[in-house]
Amino acid sequence: MTAPLRFGILGAAGITPSALLEPAASNQDVEIVAVAARDRARAQEFATRHGIPTVHDSYEALLADAGIDAVYIPLPNSEHGRWTVAAVDAGRHVLVEKPFASNAAEAREVARRVDATDRVVMEAIHSRYHALVTRVLTLIAEGAIGDLVDVSAHFDIHMPDRTNIRYIQELAGGATMDLGCYSLFFARAIAGAEPEVVSAVARPSTDPRLDEALSAELRFPDGVTGTISSSLLEDVERQSATVTGTRGTIRVEGFVKPQDASSIAVTVDGVTTRHDVPGSPTSYEEQLAAFVAAVRDGAPLLTGTANAVAQMRVIDAMYVAAGLEPRETR
Repeated sequence: MTAPLRFGILGAAGITPSALLEPAASNQDVEIVAVAARDRARAQEFATRHGIPTVHDSYEALLADAGIDAVYIPLPNSEHGRWTVAAVDAGRHVLVEKPFASNAAEAREVARRVDATDRVVMEAIHSRYHALVTRVLTLIAEGAIGDLVDVSAHFDIHMPDRTNIRYIQELAGGATMDLGCYSLFFARAIAGAEPEVVSAVARPSTDPRLDEALSAELRFPDGVTGTISSSLLEDVERQSATVTGTRGTIRVEGFVKPQDASSIAVTVDGVTTRHDVPGSPTSYEEQLAAFVAAVRDGAPLLTGTANAVAQMRVIDAMYVAAGLEPRETR
C-alpha cells in the first residue's frame, strides 16, 4: 500500500481533533475522508469545520463506504466493542478509543471476532507511544534504580459537570474507565507483567453504581507492588507516577499527555538527575504512525487485542474489589 490510509470517523467527539485530525494533518500516509454521527447536522458541522469531504447519514453507511480503509471510534465507552466488531465485519481496520470494551467478557468476545480476521485493531492508549514511557522503561532496564519494587500512578481531573458522559453508568462511565485505565496501563507497562488486585476503594458518585474516584492496590509477579488511582472530581489535577527500585526512584510528571508538560527525575542516594523528553512528536502522532505501520507492514502493536483483554480483566477485578459491578455490555 502506497496510497494514504483513508479514515472514516464514527461520531463527532471532542477528542477527535487532537487524537486524530491534527496528527493526520502532519502524516502523509493518512487521509480523513468521511464522518458520521447520530445527528447528521452535527456531523455536517463537524465536517465543514475540519474540511472532511464526506458526511454519511449513519454509522452503518460509513462502514459500507468502499472508499474507507480504517475507522476511528471515539464513541461513548459502551459503544466501543459493538462498533469495533461492526467495523471489522465490514472489512475495516480500527483505531478505537480506550477502554476497548465495557468489561472483560465483552473484550474477550471482541478480541475473538477481531483475531479471526486479518484486520488491525488498536486500542488508543496514546500515552504508551510517547518517548516518555520509552525513556522510563530504558532507565529501568539499564538498572538506574536497581530492581523494581513498586510502581504507583495517579490521574485526577476536575470535572464537576455531572451531566458529562463520564458520569453516566449506562455509557460505561466512571473514573476508572475514563482515567484509571491510563494509570493501570502505565503500571502494567512498567512492571512488564499482569497484576492481581489486592484491594480497592471507590468513592461513589451521585449514582452509587458509578465510581467518582477509585484507588487499587496491586501485586505483580516477583513481589512487585503497585498503587493506581483516578478521580473525576479533585481540586488539583495531576498525572504523576513514582517508580521505586532497590537503589532509588523515578518520579514522572505528565505521563498521560507528555507533550503538554512532563518531567522525569531519577533520585539515587539523595542525588536527583533530570531527564528531558521532547514533546514532539506527540503521543497522538506516534500512535497514528504505529497504527499505519501495523496496517501497511504488519508491525507489532503495543496496544492490541491481547493487551486490551488483559487490561479489562484487571479493571473488572478493581470494580469487584471495591464493591462495585463491572460495567454492563449494552
